Amino acid sequence: KSSVQTIGEEQIQNPYTELLVLKGHQDIVRFLVQIDDCRFASAGDDGIIFLWNAQTGEKLHELHGHTHKITAIAPFSSSDVAEEKTNLIITASADRTVIIWDCTSGRQVQKVSCFHSTVKCLTVLQRLNVWLSGGSDLCVWNQELDLLCKTSHLTDAGISALVELPKNCVAAAVGKELIIFRLSASNNGSEGWNILEVKRLVDHQDNISSLVSVNDLTFVTGSHIGELIVWDALDWTKQASECNFWDSSVHPDVQPEIKLSQSPHETSVQHLTSDEECVFAAVGKGIYVYNLQMKRVIACQRTAHDSSVLHIEKLPNRQLISCSEDGSVRIWELREKQQLPAEPVPTGFFNMWGFGRTNKQANQAAKKMQENTPVYFLELVGDLIGHSSAVQMFLYFGELGLATCSADHLIILWKDGERESSLRSLTLFKKLAQNGDLQLKL
Repeated sequence: KSSVQTIGEEQIQNPYTELLVLKGHQDIVRFLVQIDDCRFASAGDDGIIFLWNAQTGEKLHELHGHTHKITAIAPFSSSDVAEEKTNLIITASADRTVIIWDCTSGRQVQKVSCFHSTVKCLTVLQRLNVWLSGGSDLCVWNQELDLLCKTSHLTDAGISALVELPKNCVAAAVGKELIIFRLSASNNGSEGWNILEVKRLVDHQDNISSLVSVNDLTFVTGSHIGELIVWDALDWTKQASECNFWDSSVHPDVQPEIKLSQSPHETSVQHLTSDEECVFAAVGKGIYVYNLQMKRVIACQRTAHDSSVLHIEKLPNRQLISCSEDGSVRIWELREKQQLPAEPVPTGFFNMWGFGRTNKQANQAAKKMQENTPVYFLELVGDLIGHSSAVQMFLYFGELGLATCSADHLIILWKDGERESSLRSLTLFKKLAQNGDLQLKL
């Protein structure tokens, strides 16, 4: 019997009872990016980018320009001399090109095809009015797609992820290494820029698979073998670490599974997200909530899905959404567990202080802190079944609902059924009122 938690048809806390299926893509849809409050872009292996209205599901534009699959996409806005804001998106492809598109007109603004390898990640540094492309090297560009500067060739594998740090720095994941670069404008008043490698962090034992910025003080990385490291964003020192996500001995309330060995995909940190308080990690089939202040996991669901969790996000309330290779999208609520005074709290999940396991005083202090802190659990409150293949990621649009994309070539807009029904009733009422006024005038 599967240990995955299930929920019945009566999903009282799940508002997404109405859905719109958006068709157009001819292959796996891997990326969704939000353009503004009611528009988003989708892209994937067919090399086409679609722009959609999140409220109506209307297809706004179909962007053709790449000949191979899309490998990265990023939104950014530019302001001209008249201070008029223009919403743009940048797309990178396996055809070794990068294109900037105008989201209003759907037209191609600029195209660059001078790359020696595929660009795997794009990051916009809005504050500096530049953007970065990561492949076998790191390039810095302005809005007109002029190359400002670049690093020397890093590795054939290239940069897999980028995150912005304070003081004009970025962290780049290159295999097992984390490389810190600093950007600086030339002092001689020219348009020139410099990019300087300032530090290499080699604490991970395997390739870095996920990278997230928490705030101006902290960022977090995760690897293919389940290591999670919390870093100081200012001096790049390690603050805490963990590599026991798959260890069933640290989950006394879960029946251990009998396995001869762990396959890498079961322990891989596929995705990380965070708020100011916690980091939320998709690890193998499970999801974990790690409290940054307590430096420990406060809640987990080891088998949240039947297959690997590909994407996880925290909603503005105490809810989480996760999606998986099994084709499902699930809503979870973080709740406080009612404890008896004598009930022991599980310890030893995280290497609490990041260093010095032999420090007895620290361990005793940690145990005491755990005994006085509440224990949380993740409860399944919604299960969205609509896709027939792996759900790659999703976007949360608040009142407008949820957009998901999948390997089944489809995008689904999940809507709050009650809200949509009341909006339709209101529209109908207005039409009837207008017709009544018209008849009275006649």
